[in-house]
Amino acid sequence: MKLRPGRERSLERRHPWVFSGAIASVEGDAAPGDVVQVQSADGAFLAWAAFSPASQIRCRALSFAEDAFPDDGWLREQLARSIDRRSGLVASGVTNALRLVHAESDGLPGLIVDRYADWLVVQLLSMGAERWRPGIAAALAHITGCGQVFERSDAEVRALEGLPSRTGVLKGEAPHGPVEVTEHGLRLLVDIASGQKTGFYLDQRDNRVRIREIAPGGDVLNCFCYTGGFALAALAGGARSVLSVDSSGTALALARKNARLNDLAGAEWLEADVFATLRALRDAGRTFDLIVLDPPKFAPTARQAQAAARGYKDINLNAMKLLRSGGVLATFSCSGGISAELFQKIVAGAAADAGISATIDDRFAAAADHPVLLEFPEGEYLKGLLLRKR
Repeated sequence: MKLRPGRERSLERRHPWVFSGAIASVEGDAAPGDVVQVQSADGAFLAWAAFSPASQIRCRALSFAEDAFPDDGWLREQLARSIDRRSGLVASGVTNALRLVHAESDGLPGLIVDRYADWLVVQLLSMGAERWRPGIAAALAHITGCGQVFERSDAEVRALEGLPSRTGVLKGEAPHGPVEVTEHGLRLLVDIASGQKTGFYLDQRDNRVRIREIAPGGDVLNCFCYTGGFALAALAGGARSVLSVDSSGTALALARKNARLNDLAGAEWLEADVFATLRALRDAGRTFDLIVLDPPKFAPTARQAQAAARGYKDINLNAMKLLRSGGVLATFSCSGGISAELFQKIVAGAAADAGISATIDDRFAAAADHPVLLEFPEGEYLKGLLLRKR
C-alpha cells in the first residue's frame, strides 16, 4: 500500500492512523483485517498495519519496524508487555479491577481488555482486532491466569468498521450475574455481560478518590450516576446525603445493591432524565455542596462537537445554579470529539450565563491504566474540571 506524496509524515511521527484520503494505491488482494505494508510515495517502508477497507481509518499501524512483522508471536509479546506495564500502576490491595490493554496506547489498535477479579472482558473494536479473535482468549488466559474471558464487542464504533455487534463467552463459562470487585475498600457489583462499556467506568477510579476526599459533611448531587461509583465514594467519605440521578432503572437497581453491600446510608436514587431534573431542582430551590456531572459520550467524533457543546453547556449551567456559596462542581466529558480546551470554554460559558464566578481547583483525567500515547493525543478522551463557586 502506497501513500500519496507528503502523507507519510504522521506515520513517521508514529501516529498509528492512516486515513483513506492518504492512500494512493493498494497492491494485491488484501482482505479486511490483513496486515499490509505501508510505504511512502517513493516506496520507503513506513509501517505494518491492519487493513480496514470499510473504515475512514483505512489502516491502523501495528509495528514501525520492518523486521517486526505482526504475527501470533508478536501479538502474545505485545499482550504480555501491556499487562506487565500495569503491575506497578495499581498498588496491591487497592483494586482487583483495572484495564490491561488500552488499544492504540498499548500498540494494539482496537483492542480493549479489562480485568474484573477473575474475569477478563475483551472488546474487539477494529477490523484488525477482529482478526485476532481465534487466539486472543487463550493468549490472555495464559498470561493472566484468568480462565474466564467474556467478549463485549457491542460498541457503536464497530459499525464504522463494517463489523456486527457481538457479545458472548470466549473462554470458560458465562457469568452468573454481576461480578464483585473491590476498589479502595469498597465492594462493587459489575454487570460485565450487559453493563455500560465493559461493565464499569474503570477510568474514573482516581477521580472517585478525589470526590471521596471533598465530600465529608456535604449534600451531594450525582448526575448520570450509573451503578453508583461516585455516590458510594461520597458516602464512604462522609457525605451527609447523596441524591443520584440516572435514566436507567437497571443501573439504579445495581447501585442500590452496591450501597447495601457496603452498609452505606444517606443515598437517594432517582430514575429520571438529568436535564429535566436539574431544572426541576432549580425551580424547587434545592442547593448542594458538591455536584458531580459525569454524562455519557455526547460527541464520539469532532463532527458531533457542536451539538454536544449545547448539551454540556445546558447541564453545567443548571448545575452551577444549584451550587451553594463555596460549593464544588466536578464536571466531566468523555467525548473524544471535545478537546480539553474546548470543554473548558464550554464550562466557562455556562458559568458566565449562570452569573457565577468559579476557580479551577483541579483537573481530572483517566486513571494510569488508561495511558495516553504521546504521539496519539486522540487517546486522551476523558477530561474534567473541579470548580469551586466563589
